[in-house]
Amino acid sequence: MPSAKNLGGGADVTLDDTAFGAKFNGPLVHESVRAELAAKRQGTASTKTRGEVRGGGAKPWRQKGTGRARAGSSRSPIWTGGGTVFGPRPRHYTFKVNRKERRAAFRSALSIHADRGSIAVFDPKAFDDVSTKAAAKLVTDWGVKGSLLIVLGDAEERVALSFRNLAGVRAVIPTTNVGVADLVGAANVLVSPTALEELTARAKGEKKEEASA
Repeated sequence: MPSAKNLGGGADVTLDDTAFGAKFNGPLVHESVRAELAAKRQGTASTKTRGEVRGGGAKPWRQKGTGRARAGSSRSPIWTGGGTVFGPRPRHYTFKVNRKERRAAFRSALSIHADRGSIAVFDPKAFDDVSTKAAAKLVTDWGVKGSLLIVLGDAEERVALSFRNLAGVRAVIPTTNVGVADLVGAANVLVSPTALEELTARAKGEKKEEASA
C-alpha cells in the first residue's frame, strides 16, 4: 500500500491504493496538462486587416507615369502602417478532455508522488497562529529539495499565510483548484488531512471535479 510521511510525528499515513497506486499514464497526463494550460490562455491578441486600418481610401498616385510601382492603397500589408495578413484574432484555446481521462491523469499525477515519496501530510492546527518560521522549519525537517506545492482544504485558507512566502513554494491552493498541471509541476506535495481526503475522493470519482481539473 502506498504511504505518505506524517510530518507531525507518528506513523506514516496510508494512502488509498486506487487513488495513489495507479500506473503512470504519460499520454493522458500530457493531454490533461495541455488542456489545463490552454484553458488559462486569454486569447485576446488581435490585429487589424487592411480593411480595418484607418485611411488608405485614395489611390496614393496615378497608375502610370511616375516610375514607381503600382499602388492602390497606403494601407496595403506591404506598406508601413498597413494591415496585417493572417495576424492573430480573438479566439479560445480550450479543448475537451473526457472526464474519465482527466480522472485517470489525476490519479497518475498523485501516484507518481506517492511512488517517489514526495508527498507528505501535516497538521494544519499547528498554524492557527500564523508563523512563517514554523512553516520553514516543517519543510526543512522534511528534508526534500525542489519546488513545493501546498494543498489545503477550502476552510483552511488561514494556514496559507504561513507558507505562501517561503522560498521554493510553487503555490498554496485549495483542493478544488488543484489540477494535473499543478501536481506534475511540483517536485513535492504537502497536504493537510482534509485535503488528502478530498484529493482521494476526486481521484476515485466520489466528488464532482472542477472544470479546470
